[in-house]
Amino acid sequence: MSMTIAVTRNTPSRFNGFLASCMQEIAPGVYVAPTMKKSVRERVWRVMMDWNELLPDDAGVVFFWRNPDAPSKLSIRLLGWPKKEFVEHEGLWLTHRDLTEAHDVEELLEQGEVEEPSIDEDDPTLPMLEAVEAP
Repeated sequence: MSMTIAVTRNTPSRFNGFLASCMQEIAPGVYVAPTMKKSVRERVWRVMMDWNELLPDDAGVVFFWRNPDAPSKLSIRLLGWPKKEFVEHEGLWLTHRDLTEAHDVEELLEQGEVEEPSIDEDDPTLPMLEAVEAP
């Protein structure tokens, strides 16, 4: 059993009522179950999948729980919104979305060419970093 969290956005009241019947609503659209069995979690997800066609374009559910074998030790399921892609990279989940006209592409390219300062050997944080990296 692990903590399970569901976050909804613009979902029909059927979704909210169902989630509230099996999880605690701790904030508007945020539901938690501190110890939800896998079988219960799978059943809840199947019900929401069955109702998928009822979701408007700007609605959706993000469902996640602790999973030691998943990237970032977190399993994620999406239904509807958000229109983002989760990509596993080096054992972590990253959120990817395409650039839009709102992004200043030239500024992003300039930032990619900025040279980072060299590491100062006298930096007091270096021993902490080495200790963290050591096996």
